[in-house]
Amino acid sequence: MAFECVSRTHVGLRRKVNEDAVTVRTERGLWAVADGMGGHDAGDVASAKVTDALARLPVVYSLDDLAQSAVTALERVNRELVELASSSNAARSIGSTVVGLAIAGGQYRCFWAGDSRAYRVRGGEIAQLSRDHSMVQDLVDAGMLEPADAHNHPNANIITRAVGAAEELRVDLASGDALPGDQFLLASDGLTRIVEDDEIAAIMTACPPSVAADRLVDTVLSRGAPDNVAIIIVRLG
Repeated sequence: MAFECVSRTHVGLRRKVNEDAVTVRTERGLWAVADGMGGHDAGDVASAKVTDALARLPVVYSLDDLAQSAVTALERVNRELVELASSSNAARSIGSTVVGLAIAGGQYRCFWAGDSRAYRVRGGEIAQLSRDHSMVQDLVDAGMLEPADAHNHPNANIITRAVGAAEELRVDLASGDALPGDQFLLASDGLTRIVEDDEIAAIMTACPPSVAADRLVDTVLSRGAPDNVAIIIVRLG
């Protein structure tokens, strides 16, 4: 299975430090986006620890083993970040969201903690593969908030899970098929809070991955780019 992959990250127009980071290991069929928790101490350190750990995963020979080794690595980073926050007397946790993707043999495995997202675009239709670990998503799931109102909710920035946020890390997993022509997108909320899903699908369907990635970032910048943004697009040949 052949992959075409592009990645982009940008500090945005309001932040001084880029706390987003990416892992691109196309030769292994592995990719990830991490978003250091905004406003927390050393968010860029946290996201770098996450992406570095995933980039150094040991060689394994099955898709499920690769996904499990990624979860194990994230659990180790979680312990390191909790210890780092404790030793530095940080007022708040040092943490990062993460969303990762592994593909092999016509299948994908997606793993995540936080509100960075994974999507699949097939035949012009976009499907979100991950589910946000956030307060507003919990409200939507409980029927207490309409999905259309989630973006503008005053607690839209509150996440309920992240690497480094608690003693125990729970990473969710999703799986499915990956077919030739499919495109997968991993993105921090610097993209997904600014660009709607149907806009993302239209751009990715109309353009080759490198052009689509540039257009997505340009769209965020044209709308003020209040946060860092990181994206990875993977197209299956």
